[in-house]
Amino acid sequence: MKVLRILIAAGLLIPVPLLSKEYKVKSPDGKITLLAETTAGINLTVSYDNKEIITGLSPELQLEGVTIPGQRPAITKAVTSSANNMLVPVVPRKNSRVPDIFNALELRFRGGSSIEFRVYDDGVAYRFRTAMKGDIKVMDEQFAFSLPGGAGAYWPLEEGFMSHNECTFHPASMDTIGPEHLASLPALFTSGSLNILLSEADIRDYPGLWINGDGRGGVKGVLPAYPAEVKAYNDRNVYVTGREEYLAVTPGTRTFPWRLFIITPDDAGLVESEMVFRLGAPPAPGTDFSWVRPGKVAWDWYNANNIYGVDFRAGLNNDTYRYYIDFASENGIEYVILDEGWYKLGDVMEQSPGFDVGELCEYATSKNVGIILWVVWKTFHDKIDEALIQFEKWGVKGIKVDFMQRDDQWMVNYYHEVAEKAARHKMLVDFHGSYKPDGMERAWPNVITREGVKGMENNKWSTDCDPEHDLILPFTRMVAGAMDYTPGAMVNMQQRDFRPIFYRPASQGTRVHQMAMYVVFESPLQMLADSPSNYKRNQECTSFIAAVPVTWDETRVIEARKGDNIVMARRHGTTWYLAAMNDWKPFVTEVDLSFLPAGEYSMEIFSDGINADRHGEDYKHIARNAAAGEKITLSLAPGGGWVAKFTPKAR
Repeated sequence: MKVLRILIAAGLLIPVPLLSKEYKVKSPDGKITLLAETTAGINLTVSYDNKEIITGLSPELQLEGVTIPGQRPAITKAVTSSANNMLVPVVPRKNSRVPDIFNALELRFRGGSSIEFRVYDDGVAYRFRTAMKGDIKVMDEQFAFSLPGGAGAYWPLEEGFMSHNECTFHPASMDTIGPEHLASLPALFTSGSLNILLSEADIRDYPGLWINGDGRGGVKGVLPAYPAEVKAYNDRNVYVTGREEYLAVTPGTRTFPWRLFIITPDDAGLVESEMVFRLGAPPAPGTDFSWVRPGKVAWDWYNANNIYGVDFRAGLNNDTYRYYIDFASENGIEYVILDEGWYKLGDVMEQSPGFDVGELCEYATSKNVGIILWVVWKTFHDKIDEALIQFEKWGVKGIKVDFMQRDDQWMVNYYHEVAEKAARHKMLVDFHGSYKPDGMERAWPNVITREGVKGMENNKWSTDCDPEHDLILPFTRMVAGAMDYTPGAMVNMQQRDFRPIFYRPASQGTRVHQMAMYVVFESPLQMLADSPSNYKRNQECTSFIAAVPVTWDETRVIEARKGDNIVMARRHGTTWYLAAMNDWKPFVTEVDLSFLPAGEYSMEIFSDGINADRHGEDYKHIARNAAAGEKITLSLAPGGGWVAKFTPKAR
């Protein structure tokens, strides 16, 4: 069989012999190989270092009346290309410049449709293209593959398509995961020391992909069909009570979502990957997002407005939120969220008694603070245009849209409607009760963060968000994109002391575990979840986390072991931060400061106190000088943390 020759020149397109039944594409570094066989359908095999890791993948798009590519693909042309681009995010998460380097193959079929493959050093991706007149009806999509024997998984188990996607990633053998075990994405698989993370990118006018197992090491995709009937049970929970026989009705000429596999030989590579962002659609030509302002947020719901030491009654009223605004202003915090309670549930245009949002926005502006409003998606959708006009008149800077809990085609389109209309009014968007990131933030940089993560608010009612969970998230959910975990608890407990308390919640692990999250966890809109009163009692911790950047120019993972520990360095401008987190086991490691440019630095350190294993709030705060190349020892208590800021000294 003839083998496809990979071209080196960026952007060069060459048709290959049409008699070929086998096409091969390698990653730029030569370690990953994608093999496409076209004898019967299209069968894909992915290898790493010449060892097969993904087999039996036969992608198929089933339209009404036609299947692409079908059992006998009529390939009219096979085209290879290479690219070496540099992407510049409007809002950088990991890096201010993102290399986009890949080798590609496009198999074009009779009728104008095609399937496109890209192979990166850190993974592979494919998507369908169609070129048909009018609208098409997508009946189904075939997505299934097998993993090597003995493969494991961190499985984001779900109960059904109606979900906040706030998953616990369950370690399991793939042989034990069957058709009854539905999972959302991203999902992480392991084969020996190799990581394979499955997700998708650029979901537009199409449902999201879910998976289940076959009990034999295989994975099968399933997608929610278009809703035929829905029933609203209250202001937020709108359940699909009947579905159509198809997935989507969509324009016949389009690209479909990328199916992607991030493949890394070590855990650090997962955290550093920006494959989802690279595969997101770029902004529309001529769009201006220079007004987008990332930042920190003082948040009310986690702490239940437990303000004390004041001469007014704390609660859902303007006095309380003026206090939040004052706190934010004093600490250089860019935003305050008004969460549930500011409007009468069911009508986003009717403010609750005790609120004057216009007055709060005016007061916040005078303090250089912006207001973000929480809204339930359905209530907001009913009056979206009217509401956005009113919000802009008030001076609102963003919206937190909640409880969507679906990713069928209708709901995916709603996300894009919100992003577009909010951008017209120059407003940020934080999606809660949401599906995972899919690179949407590249096209819509005002979509600044999203939930779709089991975050710290769960400590109000469960024990799920413990340090081990915290140490799985960077290697799973966070690989897909920014996550609104809502860190910053100032009440911190060791495992033996913790219990869920709804109105006066605490975190699991140490104080510095929480502080390190501001460096490790990515969110360009990062919450300070605790009460301003608690922050004022812990001012030196507050001053530090309030100053940590929310965007980064450079990210380096120094040491990483999923579920156990992570050590990460990030740069913003000329200032570097180094942070470490661990699970319930104590952790000691030596770190070489060679990631720092040559020179001397002022180093401010927060570390677990000598008694942090007994009292989670115990910490040590010191300042000293440091030099590039110096070696330092980090010692973390159970559920611990370590964080430092490096500021270059004047020469």
